[in-house]
Amino acid sequence: MLVVKFGGTSVGKPERMKKIASLVLGMPGKKIVVLSALSGTTNALVRIGESLIAQQYTAANQEMAELEKHYQQFILELYESESYQAIGQEIVSRYFSLFRLLAAGKFDDRSYRELLAQGELISTELFYHHLQEKKVSARLLPALHFMSIDENHEPELEKISERLGPILETLNSIDILVTQGYICRNHRNEIDNLKRGGSDYTASLIGAAIRAEEIQIWTDIDGMHNNDPRIVKKTRPIAELTFDEASELAYFGAKILHPSTIVPAQKYHVPVILKNTMDEKAPGTIISDKGSRGQFKAVAAKDGITAINIKSSRMLLAHGFLRKVFEVFERYKTSIDMISTSEVAVSITIDDNKNLNAILDELKTFGTIGVDENQSIICIVGNKLSEKEGVLKEVFESLATIPIRMVSYGGSQNNISILVETTQKDKALNLLNEGIFHL
Repeated sequence: MLVVKFGGTSVGKPERMKKIASLVLGMPGKKIVVLSALSGTTNALVRIGESLIAQQYTAANQEMAELEKHYQQFILELYESESYQAIGQEIVSRYFSLFRLLAAGKFDDRSYRELLAQGELISTELFYHHLQEKKVSARLLPALHFMSIDENHEPELEKISERLGPILETLNSIDILVTQGYICRNHRNEIDNLKRGGSDYTASLIGAAIRAEEIQIWTDIDGMHNNDPRIVKKTRPIAELTFDEASELAYFGAKILHPSTIVPAQKYHVPVILKNTMDEKAPGTIISDKGSRGQFKAVAAKDGITAINIKSSRMLLAHGFLRKVFEVFERYKTSIDMISTSEVAVSITIDDNKNLNAILDELKTFGTIGVDENQSIICIVGNKLSEKEGVLKEVFESLATIPIRMVSYGGSQNNISILVETTQKDKALNLLNEGIFHL
């Protein structure tokens, strides 16, 4: 069985929803189709929810009216017959009645999460009825019946697998099953979500849970590129990546893939293929256990980084010093991206400044603190880069005109991470494209 995911831009217009229906029908065997909300819907629902929490009811109602108008026009263009247009009108009316019901009650965090889930529920129901109009045998597979997270917001993969098995057995005669990305239930059985970009994660979790043949993630570009095409003019798609390489790129800024997507697929060795809905014949990128060693594959950049330097004469030969430093970040649930140490200093980067002042207050007890904000991490990725001769020479020669704040190499065999000021990021990406990819 295939697991096939389509994002918001792929279903964002009626003609695109029709296109993905044709794509799915052209695929052999059984498929589970995972859909995001129509493009723009989740952002609109976020605005509605924020307005309701702020008790700005006029703004919320105006946003709802505009979104409902958009859906009413969408169904007129999606369905050909009057009977299915009437079905579409009933779907839209039903969901927007729920929106207004949620808005009329006590709107809290639970209501907010329920509101955000409706985008995927609408898109899958509209797509399912489009297949019905085309006389295609398909069924809706409600994600809320099997997708769950624990109290730490981590997906419960084994439980998902246990719930999905019997459901799929009862639907064994159906070739196309349509389900929602992003949404789930939490440990209190409330409607919740896998955070933004979570539809990719849903597809990977389902693929791992059922041990799928492959997971296909369809977007609007030709797979993963070797550099950021928004910044660098000459980029090229990457044919193959290892799971580890793809994870590094997703975490450090490659927007095509949700950072958590790879983990479940890698656990059960299910290949992930990134494809382009605008050009279905393009080969895309295959992510699997296989990969060539010692080659530069891609670079990615992550903005919003803050570097913290702790200088202390007590550090020299001080047992437990780093443990105490890390415990400060642990207390404030703040992740560390990079770390560099010397005999008298340690530099650390974080991407979340929410508790920065409190963290700095505690770190001041260890020594002199320096802070550099507006930094970017540039991640240079390849499989087993440590086996490539002269790898650091190539990187540093490429960046000879860029001031480098920190370097991390050796913690992973798959990447070299470099910290630069964000004002230098675009120049650095272009220089690396010329220096290590010769483009």
